[in-house]
Amino acid sequence: MLTQEDLKLLCSKGITEEQINHQLDEFKTGFPFLRLEAAAAVGKGIIGTTDSQAQEYVKLWDEYKAQGHSIVKFVPASGAASRMFKDMFAFVDAEYDVPTTDFEKQYFDNIHNFAFFDALNEKCIENEGKGIDQLMEEGKFKAVAANMLKAEGLNYGQLPKGLLLFHNYTEGARTPMEEHLAEAAMYAASKGQANIHFTVSHDHLALFQQKVKEKVDEMAKNFGVSYQVSFSEQKPSTDTLAANKDNTPFRDDKGQLVFRPGGHGALIENLNDIDADVIFIKNIDNVVPDKLKEDTVLYKQVIAGVLVGLQAKAFDYLKRIDEGNLSDDEIQQMALFVQNDLCCCNPQYDSLGKDEKVEYLRKKLNRPMRVCGVVKNVGEPGGGPFLTYNQDGTISLQILESSQIDKSNEEYMKMFNEGTHFNPVDLVCAVRDYKGKRFELPKYVDRSTGFISNKSKGGKELKALELPGLWNGAMSDWNTIFVEVPLSTFNPVKTVNDLLRPQHQ
Repeated sequence: MLTQEDLKLLCSKGITEEQINHQLDEFKTGFPFLRLEAAAAVGKGIIGTTDSQAQEYVKLWDEYKAQGHSIVKFVPASGAASRMFKDMFAFVDAEYDVPTTDFEKQYFDNIHNFAFFDALNEKCIENEGKGIDQLMEEGKFKAVAANMLKAEGLNYGQLPKGLLLFHNYTEGARTPMEEHLAEAAMYAASKGQANIHFTVSHDHLALFQQKVKEKVDEMAKNFGVSYQVSFSEQKPSTDTLAANKDNTPFRDDKGQLVFRPGGHGALIENLNDIDADVIFIKNIDNVVPDKLKEDTVLYKQVIAGVLVGLQAKAFDYLKRIDEGNLSDDEIQQMALFVQNDLCCCNPQYDSLGKDEKVEYLRKKLNRPMRVCGVVKNVGEPGGGPFLTYNQDGTISLQILESSQIDKSNEEYMKMFNEGTHFNPVDLVCAVRDYKGKRFELPKYVDRSTGFISNKSKGGKELKALELPGLWNGAMSDWNTIFVEVPLSTFNPVKTVNDLLRPQHQ
């Protein structure tokens, strides 16, 4: 089935023939639905905190930082902003010339409130000889939109979200990339240094590097920290083969195999390359101006405090296991910690012998740990927190997408629809073991999870395979803890008009 040219292509990408055969099998079989125990809720897998408890966790985090641990803020930032402007692309191509839909009217009625207004106005003057207000008075709304979207203007239709102007400040508008630099200084700096890592597409790497070069010194001065900013690209070895409807390899007009990016689950490889004790993960578009960052900063410190507190206990227990001669009471104490604090339950635990219990506890304690902020469900898209059965028959907390749930199972759909919380990609991760060695993160991926979707290329339909999602199957075998955080910490920008919400003004 594979030609010599195919094999050369695989070699250049670092993909084996075995991987390709496995992917083709996955197209044929699909991915199994997950078996659910219950939706997580406060008191049932989700920790709720009082104000005084929150301050205790902040104190724990401050003490941890003071010890000089290495901390990195990891921001997936490779996505283009094209979907943000879907409605405006449609307007430019529409048969009518004036704002007609509610979306279009909202955009033009409030155009002065966008942080990119001044930059767009300059482009309109440069390209049209007139500013935005004069163009709109003359009914040339499409010229304004085109100057926002197209390459000769701001090129916002092709740029990554991280480089768009989101928020106004007296000293000038900021991009999401700059807002993440600010956040890193506020809760992730240790010993005066803030480390931040962006995953970007190859096409935009130089643009990101240039923007950092322009802004980093000024921001370092403003926030009193030194910055270490690094970048990585999604690895070619994580690309996945596209398939035809009959599950054979999809080829382009030249007969070449077609590969697609493996989705955000591919970033587990990038995360694995980060040399740090603790890593924060947050999406590029979930940012607010400094004046509204108080809740974000507080609860990032809260979830980090929960993480390092639980990690310290797990490390202590692992050292005691190494010492040996555990009493039954000590084993019981560890079992209660694993079950109650780490929310990992083994229905067969009581039937295990003493040595088997100790080995089970060692395995569950000695693995990566993440604490995920979850917000109350208000209908926004996002993964839901569930108690789920694992491959080894144990039950633990997971973040699930709707595609992982059997929609024909009424009980499961009831859990999903009545779920009280969802995860807006708000994670803090501990990635070293109790001896200080970095975990090999790809070993903790549930390879039986993933997604298959229908796409097209050159007018031909194809099936696309996504790897287990970064915060779904890619972290399936981690210790997972959920903490309720306020909705004010979740402010994504999915469309350009979301920038008109009060949280972004």
